[in-house]
Amino acid sequence: MNKSDYDWGGFRSWIHSVAVVTFDLELGQVIENTFPECKTLDELDQLSEQDRTNICYLAFPDSNSGIMGDIQFHFRIRRTAGHNVGPPAAAAALANFNARCLPPLQLDQNFLFGFAYFRQVKDSSIRRGYYQKSVILLTYLPLVSFFSQISAIVAKKFFENGDLPLEIFCHDVDRWPAPTPGHHLTLPMLGSLIELHIPALSSRHTDNSNETVTVSGGGVSVPNLPDLYPTLLPLLEHLHCLWELVLTAEPVVVLAPSPFQCSSTVQALTTIIQPLRYVADYRPFYTIHDADLKEMTTSNSSALPSILLGVTNPFFNKALEHWPNLVRLAEPSSLSALKSPSKTKRSSSTKFKSETKPGVFTQSKPHLEKDREIVKRILKGVQLRRPAEVQTALLRRYFLELTQTFLIPLERYLAGLMPLARSISPYRAPPKVKPFNADEFIRSLEQSGPQLTSRTKGDWAALYRRFLKSPNFVGWFNARHAEVSSKLSLLHLECLSEAKIEIWMEGKAEVELVDMVLRIRGKLTEGDRTGLPISDIVKERLETHVRKIVSTLPEDLQAVIESKS
Repeated sequence: MNKSDYDWGGFRSWIHSVAVVTFDLELGQVIENTFPECKTLDELDQLSEQDRTNICYLAFPDSNSGIMGDIQFHFRIRRTAGHNVGPPAAAAALANFNARCLPPLQLDQNFLFGFAYFRQVKDSSIRRGYYQKSVILLTYLPLVSFFSQISAIVAKKFFENGDLPLEIFCHDVDRWPAPTPGHHLTLPMLGSLIELHIPALSSRHTDNSNETVTVSGGGVSVPNLPDLYPTLLPLLEHLHCLWELVLTAEPVVVLAPSPFQCSSTVQALTTIIQPLRYVADYRPFYTIHDADLKEMTTSNSSALPSILLGVTNPFFNKALEHWPNLVRLAEPSSLSALKSPSKTKRSSSTKFKSETKPGVFTQSKPHLEKDREIVKRILKGVQLRRPAEVQTALLRRYFLELTQTFLIPLERYLAGLMPLARSISPYRAPPKVKPFNADEFIRSLEQSGPQLTSRTKGDWAALYRRFLKSPNFVGWFNARHAEVSSKLSLLHLECLSEAKIEIWMEGKAEVELVDMVLRIRGKLTEGDRTGLPISDIVKERLETHVRKIVSTLPEDLQAVIESKS
């Protein structure tokens, strides 16, 4: 088969494309090649000029030519409007992924991730004196650990052997099974074997919503990626403050010395509110060339978007000085800074006086009191040289319990909006969930709020008010409302399937009988379209109802109904 005849549906289920970006003396950063090379694929979900420009600027460290050797990081770009995910096999695989995975891992087709592996070395044969290239895996899937590890393998093979490994890699990926949550996937590529497990919706009880990855063989060393503990250790004194800022989707800028540091930190911050999904925008690495820069640097602080922004260019010290929340990181060095941690600042006037001082600078006072116990436990672990995995597990458990404590009153209130099961009638439309009333919810906290049971004290009601205005609340409520509505639809269909349809049919006019047939068929079709888990026994009973009703109608009407089925 000619490679141009390939559908590449298997490849596109995982990866959009692989781009190689180089530095051209006249043009600057340019895309040298994209893989797989396929004209048909280029016409499906192709990158716009704006997308390509964004990728070029994000492929290299921003204003940091001092980086020598290799550096790995990732970014996230907003797609320009008008693209469609394709081929059809890929679109179906990604829709299935979203339906089965835990909320924090759901993809958003308006954004592409780029996993970059950049190399800069001195080379006297090049006029500029340096060899500079970046290999980037572009994907919709937010599997950060997985793609960071495979991008290192792919890039190293490319730097050793040129384009051929990239072509082989594309064919390897095209033969992979679809990215299915809940399954243990074995994925061969370029002589390595990747074992991947993506947690499914059924594993809600686990502490970790992230994928697990094991790499073996291939003769390529894969870097150890930073876990939650090493990433958040410099910010240990501010965990409670950062959790609130992320929970309520406040605008936060992370200023770091390298793209590796800022992208790791931004990504880690999006995970500290699990099992809640961080729905607001986030850019793990962001440059002064981005198309959205004007929106970010607007002097009107009330118009700032809900976003987590990772930057390295010192230009942002001044350009974003009006932002209410700043996290500034130092070069990763010794842990001596932990002995006398800086306090959370709350003054816009002093925020940028020292443009190098690390710390968390915020204009808002945290609503909850600091949990000194978790800080003590982590610092004790540093003294005892406790393994990083154990420290990460402690942090994950702390954040998980804090978020679950926060969510329990919301879940309890939502359950109260559900109609009673006895109000479901087989012959009427399924009852609707009552609307969410923010004031009523806040009042309910007096009897059932976290302040009654949690050891974390503070103004929980004020925190809920801020959360209810955030995109994270909208995302949570829409997802839970859809789940509850699906449950009501299932209960209604079960109720209808168990009904004595013969008794209902007595004395009914033809128009009412036909209407019932159309309603039952419509509900079954809608259920198939939306993936509603209707049991086989319910389907069989409903189809039996349809046959019974149709058999009582005149033959000419039966023929019309059958022709429309």
